[in-house]
Amino acid sequence: MLNNPLLDKQALPHFADIQADHIEPAIDTVLAEIRRQAEPILTDQAQPDWQHHIAPLEALNQRLSRTWSPISHLHGVADSKELRQAYNACLPKLSAYATECGQDRRRYDIYARVAAAADTLGLNQSQRQLLRNALRDFRLSGIELAANERQQYAETMQELSQKMALYSENVLDATQAWEEIVSCRETLRGMPDSAIELAAEAAKRSAKTGWRLTLDAPCYLAVITHADERALRERIYTAFATRASDQGPHGGQWDNSDVMQQILALRHQEARLLGYDNYAEKALTTRMAESCDDILDFLEQLAEKALPVAREEMAALRQYAREKHQINDLQPWDITYFSEKMRQHQFAISAEALRPYFPVERVLDGLFTIVNRLYGLHIDVQTGIETWHPDVRFFSIYDDNHELRGQFYLDLYARENKRGGAWMDECVNRQRGADGSITIPVAYLTCNFAPPADNRPGLL
Repeated sequence: MLNNPLLDKQALPHFADIQADHIEPAIDTVLAEIRRQAEPILTDQAQPDWQHHIAPLEALNQRLSRTWSPISHLHGVADSKELRQAYNACLPKLSAYATECGQDRRRYDIYARVAAAADTLGLNQSQRQLLRNALRDFRLSGIELAANERQQYAETMQELSQKMALYSENVLDATQAWEEIVSCRETLRGMPDSAIELAAEAAKRSAKTGWRLTLDAPCYLAVITHADERALRERIYTAFATRASDQGPHGGQWDNSDVMQQILALRHQEARLLGYDNYAEKALTTRMAESCDDILDFLEQLAEKALPVAREEMAALRQYAREKHQINDLQPWDITYFSEKMRQHQFAISAEALRPYFPVERVLDGLFTIVNRLYGLHIDVQTGIETWHPDVRFFSIYDDNHELRGQFYLDLYARENKRGGAWMDECVNRQRGADGSITIPVAYLTCNFAPPADNRPGLL
């Protein structure tokens, strides 16, 4: 246990050392540790204040977050069977702990009493906002429910966390299950050379001959946008659109149909337990919109403005496909392809033609220059930081006085066992300790761009 890299309290995550068998012991250890350390704070009979009650309780939350963050992140960017099993084994424990804290009347009373004495204690706006958010979250955790309803809430949230994890895993598995090995380069006619080279490299990595097409975003977009062979576009579109469903080439495998229904039912049950008519109402308690009607009104106004324009553009696209390419039955797998063709026809330019002007390093330099001009911040790459993949880089953010303000990991490229899409997540939260020290925030920035191919730079 002493050698468990997830239990290091000071350093950034030791990604190179983290193994699946470290995960559950680390979570068990930290949960036991923070429960033990919280108890004297929760049983303290003194008038609660920020320094002796709120700050140490928040520090314990940070301890758990810092332990779980690299585990959750690896589940999204470097998944494996062993890691997934350990991750899923921890979900019920974390859900139970979150519900336990959210329904702990002693903890709630401490936050409520400190909030009520905010003026007397001289709390600043950040501290007051933290207390307001905490009291809101206590209510959303069922603090006001009867005992039997609190138990029902706990069971609902535990099951919901497992179903949502299963949903994401099914999508990833279904995405990775599909491939098409192309033996004739002519089949890939129209696709950019860089995409064809990536497909060739993918085939080599799989010990196959030819070109390997997958549903990873860079490959999918290259085919659906540029491949001249209509049947190929149809196959990859169908496979992509039917992932994790009862349809398509893997229909019934990794099928999320029932999982989605279960998630909706559990969310509705959660909302009703908390006194809301539906989950949308409950979700809005942490959003900017004030009501479901506001959202529906906005969407209806947006549709009213956008729909006529969309119909005009679709009519123009159908006319172009019919007159220039003799396609009279425009299908979903044709839309992106002929939109790109029409753009080239009308404006003599294509998105692909612009990509060589945007190599990764130039884009990052430009982005960091803009950040410096707007905010006076300097972003420098740091070497010697452990990451989960050789392509990942680490950056530090400094102000004009060269004071460290934050750091982030940058993971730009798509690869196997990595969830699709783009997102930001927290590695380390910014926090002011009871002694006044500041924990520097660290973020994960994750994308799924096409990786560099054949010693060429990555192009955005």
